[in-house]
Amino acid sequence: MIHERTLQALEYTKVIDCLAGYCVSETGREAAMRLRPFTRIEDVHHAARLYEQCRTWAGAGGDAAFRMSAFPDVRGVLQEAGAARPRLDLDAFWALREVLRLARRAVDSLRQGDAPRQWPDLLALAEGCTLPQQLAPALERCLSDDGFLKDESSPELYLVRTELRRLHQSCMRKVKDYAIQYNMLAYLQDEFMTLASDRYVLPLKANFKGRMQGIIHDWSQTGETCYFEPMFLVEINNRLQELKRQEREEENRVLQYLADLLRAEMPGMRAAGELLRDLDVLFARVRLGERYDGHCVTVTEGDGTVELLQARHPLLALAAGSARRALDAVHPLDILLRPGERGLIISGGNAGGKTVCLKTLGLAAAMTLAGLPVPAARGSHLPCWQRIDAFIGDEQSLDDHVSTFTAQIQHLAKSWKYMDSGTLVLLDEFGAGTDPAQGAALAQALLDELLDNDAYVLAATHFPALKAYALTREKARAASVLFDPGTRKPLFRLAYDQVGASQALDVAREHGMPESVLRRAEQYLLLDGQDASAVMTRLNELAVAREKELAALHGELEKQRRQKAQLQERFERERSRLHEEVRQKAGELMRAWKEGKATHRQALKEMSRLRAELAPKAPAAEVTAPPVQASDLALGQQVLYRPFGKRGNIMEIDGRRKKVRLDMNGVCLWANIQDIEPVTAVAPAQRQAPARVAGDGHTALTLDLRGKRADVAIREVEQFLDKALLAGFEGVEIVHGRGTGILRKEIHNFLRSFPAIREFSLAPEDRGGDGMTVVTFR
Repeated sequence: MIHERTLQALEYTKVIDCLAGYCVSETGREAAMRLRPFTRIEDVHHAARLYEQCRTWAGAGGDAAFRMSAFPDVRGVLQEAGAARPRLDLDAFWALREVLRLARRAVDSLRQGDAPRQWPDLLALAEGCTLPQQLAPALERCLSDDGFLKDESSPELYLVRTELRRLHQSCMRKVKDYAIQYNMLAYLQDEFMTLASDRYVLPLKANFKGRMQGIIHDWSQTGETCYFEPMFLVEINNRLQELKRQEREEENRVLQYLADLLRAEMPGMRAAGELLRDLDVLFARVRLGERYDGHCVTVTEGDGTVELLQARHPLLALAAGSARRALDAVHPLDILLRPGERGLIISGGNAGGKTVCLKTLGLAAAMTLAGLPVPAARGSHLPCWQRIDAFIGDEQSLDDHVSTFTAQIQHLAKSWKYMDSGTLVLLDEFGAGTDPAQGAALAQALLDELLDNDAYVLAATHFPALKAYALTREKARAASVLFDPGTRKPLFRLAYDQVGASQALDVAREHGMPESVLRRAEQYLLLDGQDASAVMTRLNELAVAREKELAALHGELEKQRRQKAQLQERFERERSRLHEEVRQKAGELMRAWKEGKATHRQALKEMSRLRAELAPKAPAAEVTAPPVQASDLALGQQVLYRPFGKRGNIMEIDGRRKKVRLDMNGVCLWANIQDIEPVTAVAPAQRQAPARVAGDGHTALTLDLRGKRADVAIREVEQFLDKALLAGFEGVEIVHGRGTGILRKEIHNFLRSFPAIREFSLAPEDRGGDGMTVVTFR
């Protein structure tokens, strides 16, 4: 666990206060204020997944859209409902209804879309909440939006209120008739009836009160009006009181019924409140991340490296006011520890950002372990630290009679036994409150022990001994905060594997120290022989130049990434446009064919032409390749037929017509020599083999079906005809053999039903006779 003292030193509570401010309910704010870092890596990963899924859910639209709204705190209502004789009024049940309504909307929203893939952990959270099955519809039926009981709450209440409305209308009618009959309008202060002491009365002018018989119930504040009940309204008002009593009894029965349902489904009601509380905190975390463009840093176990990229101090990012301002106003830091390294010792000038660096890592680690987003770049990762100890700032206390140095020693002694490989220790100028030599020696010994225990250490120092220690100690790494070589102002960047000067005199000059004091200080440095400022300044200049080069390289890399993304986006747009054009053209061809404006063959040819236009053009190397000659080919040689993109074997060569007959897995066709490409070399013996030259001028695609069953043959014929039509052939040859004639008969029956065939007939005797069928397309 992380001690509250460390959280206070890192100002973790300020982040929590901001998080609580984004909550919309009192229960959510209280839960946010109680949020502390988890100790189990499983809980950290679960909290990170919930955050990312809630971000996705918050940006969802349609049926899955959900917006977190304020809801009442019903904990007091539930506590009262558990009493022996609960007293629950309409306001309490209205609050329960609002909670159940919002919980139901949340659960229904989480179940929309592809929930198991988009937000599985959120869905599991919702599925684990069993909402009341009877209380929710009962509250919807009984309560109106203005918080009163509906007439439909019970049949008895409906009858009583119906009678009350009838009585009111009857009373209004009688008063109007009575006023007209006895010319009473001049006696009345207003021309309407009102209620006084829950009885119907007339606002009578005070000077006319003796003109009529009745009962005066009240007077106005001015004394000019008396609320007068005429004798003819007495009986009606008595009936009204009776109905009012019955109404109250029926309302109490309805409230008691709702209270009984609440007690019966108390666990579901509590679960609904807890679900909304958790969702309120989740949405607050999302809004906190949006404030400074934060992400949940990955927590690893066993890797041991620290990689916090482009990290900004969360409180500085929050103070910027928005994500855009945070990116512009707060300087990012890369805090890195490579494999095998456990300590990072930061040196450099005052006001250069060393303490901010320590607090950034410490606060980012605490927020990560609590499942909160951190203003750092994606790809950052941290170990799963079980404990963080921060020795930062002035810890002296007059009440406890301790100085800063003794306070740090006391806290260190108390925590020493817990500092192991799961601990992060932050040391801000440890040992600076005592003799410099002894303080430096104590700091080095402390670092030795911590590194030997595999604890992680981030230390800021001005001690020269620690600067040399950082460059030579195994498991330690040196870093320096950078200053502008020209202005001597801090750049708030870290340069690794080097040390930096403290820049005390420059900082003092920047903040108004008298020049005479500074000149004397420089003289003392020269006398002591400890002025290494020239060397440190040169190291700082080299580091700044290197950082600028790295920044330029990163900028160029980011530019290349943006260009790649733009090209990819342009490619996708062009591909979508081409797909839409093909779809529209295909639709037009289909409509023309159905309407008889184009034959089947014309439509297929147009589709073939369109496909050829969209096909990728051959590379220049292929176009300029030397043409294949008939003398370079041999029977049985394997070649590539480029229009189909398939391989086949040469069966015949027609040198005069520059064509070859190819066998491509049983499909035979005559192809132009210019459309083929040799795949296998021709053996010398093959080159001398005589080529069989076709004696006729026939060119067609041939399918050999001899020896196959009728059903298999029909299936192959159908596929064969489709390919031939798409390739633009005018006809094909189907070899089925003579045999008993059954296969030929089945093939002819199929050809008669094929719509794209104009005619078919048996081949001439010299080309196969009744063993082959010649097909001509439309």
